[in-house]
Amino acid sequence: MTKFDHNYIELVLNDNFEDAKALFLSPLMSIHYAHLAMLTSQGIVAPAEAHLIREALDAIPLDRVRGTVYDGQSEDLYCYVERLLIDACGEDIAGRLHTARSRNDIDMTQYRMVQREFLHRLVEAVLRLRQSLLDLAGRHTETVFAVHTHTQRAQVSTVAHYLLAVIEQLERDTDRLKAAYERTNCNPLGACAITGTGFPIDRTLTSELLGFSKPTVNTYGSIATVDYLLEGVSAMAVLLTGHGRVVQDFLLWSTSEFGYLRLGDGFVQPSSIMPQKRNPVALEHARAIGSKALGQALAVITSVHNTPFGDIVDTEDDLQPLVASAYRDAHRTISIVAAAMGSAEFDPVKLEAGAGHGWTTLTELADTLVRDRGLAFKTAHAISALLVAGAAQFPDKPLHELVKEASVSLTGAPILYTEEELSKILSPRHFVMMRRTWGGPAPEETRRAIGVSRTILKADREWLTGSSDALKSAAMFLKERASAL
Repeated sequence: MTKFDHNYIELVLNDNFEDAKALFLSPLMSIHYAHLAMLTSQGIVAPAEAHLIREALDAIPLDRVRGTVYDGQSEDLYCYVERLLIDACGEDIAGRLHTARSRNDIDMTQYRMVQREFLHRLVEAVLRLRQSLLDLAGRHTETVFAVHTHTQRAQVSTVAHYLLAVIEQLERDTDRLKAAYERTNCNPLGACAITGTGFPIDRTLTSELLGFSKPTVNTYGSIATVDYLLEGVSAMAVLLTGHGRVVQDFLLWSTSEFGYLRLGDGFVQPSSIMPQKRNPVALEHARAIGSKALGQALAVITSVHNTPFGDIVDTEDDLQPLVASAYRDAHRTISIVAAAMGSAEFDPVKLEAGAGHGWTTLTELADTLVRDRGLAFKTAHAISALLVAGAAQFPDKPLHELVKEASVSLTGAPILYTEEELSKILSPRHFVMMRRTWGGPAPEETRRAIGVSRTILKADREWLTGSSDALKSAAMFLKERASAL
């Protein structure tokens, strides 16, 4: 038995043992049962020996293992569990379980099994956020407000139109996470140390027993590659980056200066000294937790970068807790925003009252001049710009006179509108109603888009349910096969 230095135990092995107990004990046990069932099915382990090994596995007290204090006598969790098996059925019998496998393929298999769960939980949180935002959008298809470009008031849109942009981004995030799941859900077990084995193993059977869609192919790559993990983490990083930008908007809109958004009482905190304060701290926590998760996701990628393409510690014991922490915090930030926005309220009257300030609807005047008077858009744009300049210089002058003067100045001919006509052309609601472009803010279009997004959400929920049920069915299949040994 190797005697480890106390520094190595204290600074490395103890932490790794604690992490493995928390993350990998359950998948490790499933791998043991699945491999045993396969070895027996293939005639590599005799039924009588398999029965003794299965009874020894059944007798391992998992709760007690989770509470075990690392004693330095075993290198890792795998070796500790192996000691328990040897104690239960003897070294000769227990040792047969390790036929045609290595800690390498065991580790890579359990990493994928855990990441499947992480991806499922994160997809579930994203679906809840999409539902929350879709419900909000459905209530605000006609709630107009001024949107910004380059931090300046730009044009008028609707709350639904803005939220649909966020929802569509989250739909793409879901697709990326689902794709990462599909590539994660391949089984490395059977690759052994790195070159496979001479035993007639059945990798398809272990894949079925563990809920994988198929085995990995190249045995070297099964152990060496980590792109499946990086794909999941990268999809998470894209999700978090977009999410953080939206959270920043929501926080800005919650300020008294904007007053667009009001969270429910359960998501705000008061001040200990200022009675009037109503701080939207749930969104602040979401921003902080999301930044933390993104930092961890990028740290995962950095940790793997420039490591050798093979079996290497850098992708194993010390990296996996960081992966787990990144997914945990990503789930937290998405989930708290989903809950908080479920309580959110927009003030349609206030939003519309300020929507037209700052000439946010001026593009519609230029468009109207093109449609109604046959002008080139650049000429119509110039007339509209002169209107703004004239209004700044002569604030009391009626708009129809300013348009008339601007058109004479640029075209030599007057363009005549009544004040009422200009008021309608420049109204925020008219601006939105005119923008019936595919994907635009007109209520009829946003209602159509909401319907499409609800259909996509339903399909994504069905995918999550189906892939989750597949794992549950595999677990039942494994239990049945193991019980029959």
